[in-house]
Amino acid sequence: MHVDLATVLRHLSGALVLLAVSTLLSQAQEHDRSKVQEKDKWDLTAIYPSDQAWRAAKEKLASDLPKMRQFQGTLSSSASRLADAMETQSNLNKELSRLFTYAGLISDQDTRVSTYQAMQQEMIQLGSALGTETAFIEPEILKMDNATIERFLTQEPRLHVFRHDLEDIARRRAHTLSNAEEKLLAASGVMASGPSSVYGIFADADFPYPSVTLSDGKTVKLDKAAFSLYRASPNREDRQKVMEAFFTALGKYRGTFGSMMNSNVQTSVFYAQARNYDNDLHATLDQPNIPVSVYSKLVDGVNHNLPTFQRYLKLRKRMMGLPDLHYYDLYAPLVSSVDTTYSVDVAEKNILAALAPLGPEYAAGAKRAFTERWIDMYPTEGKTSGAYSNGSAYDVHPYMLLNYNGKYDDMSTLAHELGHTMHSYFSNKTQLYPLSSYPIFVAEVASTFNEALLIDYMLKQIKDDATRLSLLGNYLEGIKGTVFRQAQFAEFELRMHEMVEKGEPLTGDSLSKLYGEIVKKYYGHDQGVCIVDDYIAHEWAYIPHFYNSFYVFQYATSFTASSALSEKVLAGESGATEHYLKFISAGKSKYPIDLLKDAGVDMTTDEPLELTVKKMNRVMDEMEKLLDKKGTVPTGN
Repeated sequence: MHVDLATVLRHLSGALVLLAVSTLLSQAQEHDRSKVQEKDKWDLTAIYPSDQAWRAAKEKLASDLPKMRQFQGTLSSSASRLADAMETQSNLNKELSRLFTYAGLISDQDTRVSTYQAMQQEMIQLGSALGTETAFIEPEILKMDNATIERFLTQEPRLHVFRHDLEDIARRRAHTLSNAEEKLLAASGVMASGPSSVYGIFADADFPYPSVTLSDGKTVKLDKAAFSLYRASPNREDRQKVMEAFFTALGKYRGTFGSMMNSNVQTSVFYAQARNYDNDLHATLDQPNIPVSVYSKLVDGVNHNLPTFQRYLKLRKRMMGLPDLHYYDLYAPLVSSVDTTYSVDVAEKNILAALAPLGPEYAAGAKRAFTERWIDMYPTEGKTSGAYSNGSAYDVHPYMLLNYNGKYDDMSTLAHELGHTMHSYFSNKTQLYPLSSYPIFVAEVASTFNEALLIDYMLKQIKDDATRLSLLGNYLEGIKGTVFRQAQFAEFELRMHEMVEKGEPLTGDSLSKLYGEIVKKYYGHDQGVCIVDDYIAHEWAYIPHFYNSFYVFQYATSFTASSALSEKVLAGESGATEHYLKFISAGKSKYPIDLLKDAGVDMTTDEPLELTVKKMNRVMDEMEKLLDKKGTVPTGN
């Protein structure tokens, strides 16, 4: 099985799923990492006991890579020879993933530490070296006819775990190159990672984030965490000032961001053309065997349902008691008088109770995440922003990075990342390593499934109308952020890649123009639904996901899939829980579309999105009834 650097990174991202999170910082939160309690920091010694141990393992792996050379030119000689080669490659890849995981996690603790940045760069180089050493495998397998492959599978039981990979190699025959060409593409992996690496350092460490003085006289520096906090301020003047300052600052560097993005897209288009694909989208979706129509159905379907999205925006305007709605109002609390603050301990209790329908085995695994230091919980100086789960250290356990700040969004994010973690946990313990890494297309299903169970549980506990309004509003916020916003990103990304494929220039100005037009369409700017101020056009520069081509649409498809699956579990449908647990245990034993079909949802149809929109309208119906019953709405936002 050929593994280039891009494949390694895809393997990692199958279990390392980044999530841009809106969080609220507690003023009492400890930002000095040395003063955070050990129980609230992850324990990386389970991967390697020290940096020195990591270094020794890294050097050993580097010295082991030439072992692959003994197999070159011999794969078709016997079933056992093919099995030996594939097992050796798989073991090398497993150790690379473990090394990569440690380097990434420890670097994310403090992105300012150059030593750990260097470790990540070393891993990119080592991943490229592994890809170079194994570049011969796929071309040699493709020289065998299908009858030979089937005979080998019958003769050698060790090949059974590689059946799916072998069949997939044959499926992509037209896009696999010669040995020399594959080796050249593999060696280019280090250069290909450049735009993403530069963006990460520039955006997280070196960017001159602006400062603003708030209505209370406090001056704050708007780094990513502070921006997430203060854009959600209940004071309208503050959040307007914060958003304008932040995106205006990004806009000043739009030329730099545009150059990075152009290099990134040009790289993706180059690989697609090199592998004889019609376009970059086809190349990306062909890896997991997802029909291009799934992407187009999402974008077209969301555009068709923009009236429902804009109904939500009008409801938000009503709930906030505003004469008009601006883009800078979209992160403010819907019900400002409701105090939905949750400590980590309370959040843990609520989440574990919400996940009870999934049974005792799931509950036991989830409990371990809290008690065995799988989680790095709180924001600290230099720590990477957002939240993620990384399950790529196959022989250890998954890890979760949070920036927990005590609001419902944070509790929901914790449930979300725990969903990823349990997906990795079940897949890793059920499947052998070659089949353990679940496809990216299904990566957000388990996470948003957990969010659905959490809000269902919370709504059953809460009878107060104002709090119910707040949580129902939070559900709508989830649909806004995960379905409509990600589809908006997906449309922008598609148009951006099409510009390059047509030979059109990709600059900071052209990207801002394109992004501004799409945002205004989605938010009904011309119809007066939500006013999109001009500086919002620079928001694209804030989104790191665009450096992972055609990734973001999967947030939306996964959300619609999880909506359908969670409804079945909550309704007590016969076999629904068992089918779901089987799904999160399946790894990549099948193509993602087939995994979801087995779980009970067909993503090649319009049904998942239609069901999500129907539920969205039902929630808005309930909220409007509560508002009518209340007779008044909160004001002063």
